[in-house]
Parts: sequence; C-alpha cells; structure tokens
Amino acid sequence: MVGSLRGEGASDGRGLSNDRKMTLAGHLRELRKRLMFAVIGLIAGMIAAAFATEWVIGWLTQPIVQVAENIGDEEFTRLTFTTVTGPFEMRFRISLVAGIVISSPVWLWQLWRFVTPGLKRREFWVGMGFMGAAIPLFAGGITLAIFLLPNIITIMASFFPDDVASVGQLFDAREYYNFVFRTLMIIGIGFVTPAVLVALNLVGVVQGKQVMRAWRWVLLLCLVFGMFASPPADMVTFLVVSAIMFVLYMIAACVCLLFDWRRRKRNPDLFVAYD
Repeated sequence: MVGSLRGEGASDGRGLSNDRKMTLAGHLRELRKRLMFAVIGLIAGMIAAAFATEWVIGWLTQPIVQVAENIGDEEFTRLTFTTVTGPFEMRFRISLVAGIVISSPVWLWQLWRFVTPGLKRREFWVGMGFMGAAIPLFAGGITLAIFLLPNIITIMASFFPDDVASVGQLFDAREYYNFVFRTLMIIGIGFVTPAVLVALNLVGVVQGKQVMRAWRWVLLLCLVFGMFASPPADMVTFLVVSAIMFVLYMIAACVCLLFDWRRRKRNPDLFVAYD
C-alpha cells in the first residue's frame, strides 16, 4: 500500500533538478553556500531586532500589567535582574530569538533550496503545502498562548500568601522570559502536528482511516500535551489547549480521508486493504 502510493508520486513527478548528479564535494559546497546566506540573514535579522528590544520587553511584560489591572493592584510585581549583566543578556536573547523569526524566510528558503534538488515534483509541492499550512498553524498557536498568558499568571499568583507581610513576590527576568518563550514554543509547535499528519498522508506513509481510528489515543495525548503546556491548577488553559489540539487533529483526519477518497477514485486497486 505505502509502496504503491510512493510509486504513484514518483511516477507522476520528475526530479526538480532534472536528475542532475552531484558529488559529495559539490554537496558540501552547496551546503556551505546555503549556510553562509542563512547566517547573513540571521545576523541582519538580529541587528534589526536589536532596535525593537524595548518594544519586545514591553510586550513580554504586558501579561503582568494586565494581571495587575485585573486584581486592582498596580504594584503587583516587577521583573527583576539578579545579575549585573542581566539586562544585556535579556536584550541579546531577545535579539537572537526575534532575529531567527525575522530572518526565517531567508534561512527556510536556503534550507528548502538545499533539499529540493533531491525531491520529485510531487514531493516538492507536498513540502510547499506543508509549509503553507504549518506557518499559520504555528502563528495561531503563538497567538493563543499570548491570550492565555495573563490567565496563567493570574492563577499562579493566586497561590501567593496575602496574609504574610514578610513575603514578597518578584519575577526574575530571566526565568520569566524562559517561561514565556517555552509556553509560546510548546503550544506553537504542537499546533503544527496536524499539518505533519496531512503531509505524511500525502506521501503515502499513513492512511486516513488509520488516523481516524487512533482518535482515542490522540485524545489522551492531547490531554497530556495540554497538561504540559499549562501550569499546575490552571484548568482553563489545560482544557482550551487540549480541546483545540483535538479539533485540529480531527480536521487533519478528515482531510486525510478526503485525499484517500480522491486517490481511491483515480485508482481503486491502491485501497484494496480498506474493503
């Protein structure tokens, strides 16, 4: 079954590089060239991002400001730096991450051009479709995480002992940055998983019915993912993330079934195992 589907894709498409042969030295030169352009793009992105670190820091602290407004305490907490080099490290790390995001079209394109000479035309368009779906899904996950952050901080702050006068609450800037970045990345990457399933279906690795039949296990995995993507005791974030992940999985399963139906209609012999 899998071999037939792959064979179908291979027979439909021609090599993007017209079956051009390249030696090991040629591959290494090509890799060096692509890496050089990618690094130049990253450095340019970091330089551009360095001028926006003030805005990014304000954006990172916005959830804290919103929590302070929600609880009616303007002095709720502040970010603190526990080392002399803390402010510089914060700006450098922000510039690095923002530079990676800003330069992503450059280094993704260089990576894609290094890989595409070995791909068939069908595989090329599957990859392009995956990137076209993965980018908005990742952005959607990041956006959801941004909206959930104030709720997460509010719930965690509710465990602070109000009646103990000798106890104060301060957020270490480095730990807070790691917390925000980790939350954004976990939820963003998790939202890309359905696009991976559809891409695997298009190249014949998994079948739509296999994806649909695994819904019980996937529901359990979505709950586990939601648990790791949210802090303890935050049931709202846990349920929202788990539910959206499961809905995206079911949509991906339906898309896989649709693609299988189209392939079955063109060539019923490929799906004898279903009957």
